[in-house]
Amino acid sequence: MADLTHFDADGRAHMVDVSDKPSTDRIAQAEGFVRMAEETFALIRDGKAKKGDVLGVARLAGIMGAKKTADLIPLCHPLPITKVALDLTPDETLPGIRIKATVKTTGQTGVEMEALTAVTTAALTVYDMAKAVDRAMEIGGIRVILKDGGKSGRYEAA
Repeated sequence: MADLTHFDADGRAHMVDVSDKPSTDRIAQAEGFVRMAEETFALIRDGKAKKGDVLGVARLAGIMGAKKTADLIPLCHPLPITKVALDLTPDETLPGIRIKATVKTTGQTGVEMEALTAVTTAALTVYDMAKAVDRAMEIGGIRVILKDGGKSGRYEAA
């Protein structure tokens, strides 16, 4: 396994210097889910949650989360994000909501953290908007499923 890049030779945390890296097109996708009671799922799916359009608000929250990643994760570089898209899909087999984020940039470092933050923020928003009826909701499965661009090349989850 490669050395951890966020630590200097003395073991102190630092922001990685990417100034010598070429700018390339980069993309990352992440996914996750919110599992909930069937009654909660029906409220969200049918658009009957008291707080309003849960999926629409969660989509916007995910976009905002991706844009704020460098403010939340101490060693992340602020990036010029060129695209953030979220798909929130009701899945009655969970039951719950499956979330997928796609983030793009052209830059010197990747957008995996932004995609993960988008999914997490969207999931937390679903929880916040439905917690009055279901505090037992479960957020899980958050992971990078695609990363492409840059020196390390392409990664796709199995």
